[in-house]
Amino acid sequence: MKKFILIVGALILGLTSLNAQSNMETKKNFSNKAVITPLPVLIIATYDANGNPDAMNAAWGGQCGPKHICFNLSKHQTTENLELKKAFTVSFADKKHVAQSDYFGIVSAKQEPNKIEKAGMHVVKSQFVDAPVIVEYPLTIECKVVEMQTTFLNEIRVVGEIVNTQADESILDKDGNIDLDKLEPIMFDSSKNYYRVIGEKVGNAWSDGKKFK
Repeated sequence: MKKFILIVGALILGLTSLNAQSNMETKKNFSNKAVITPLPVLIIATYDANGNPDAMNAAWGGQCGPKHICFNLSKHQTTENLELKKAFTVSFADKKHVAQSDYFGIVSAKQEPNKIEKAGMHVVKSQFVDAPVIVEYPLTIECKVVEMQTTFLNEIRVVGEIVNTQADESILDKDGNIDLDKLEPIMFDSSKNYYRVIGEKVGNAWSDGKKFK
């Protein structure tokens, strides 16, 4: 019986190995092409030296701590404003404002100083930091700059401390929490240069994995 069990075990291991090898053979290599997902579409808003508001679309960023957000930027009007004001807001681009959000990424404030107005958007001054809040975006975080460094890629890494988060009542659930289904935030699909809406709930954090314990 023991010999039989060992033989069956060896057969199972062999089949598992063959299945793994078969799965690897169906995969295609893309060299160093980066397809990192999901990439949030972050709209960074700042004031310049004359108090003019600016907005840019940034994909290389995200939360880097319980109360901090970071992103990498090449040199823009935004980076000059960040150096000056040490403050910014980040709104999360949503399905309703895809075209405006894309526009903020393809037009520089150096060529079009009134690009927020041209996109049909409006701003009010943050109550917490020296930066504008774009009214039409329903979810915005207000931050102060705590670190700016030039990286080995010759980009500027910005770390901001979250001072306040504001959400429109239209995206809150019955318990007063932010509801992403109502927000419909978009992500950048770097594989095809698409914008996609964040999808349905598929699981519960810090819960579903317990079945493997």
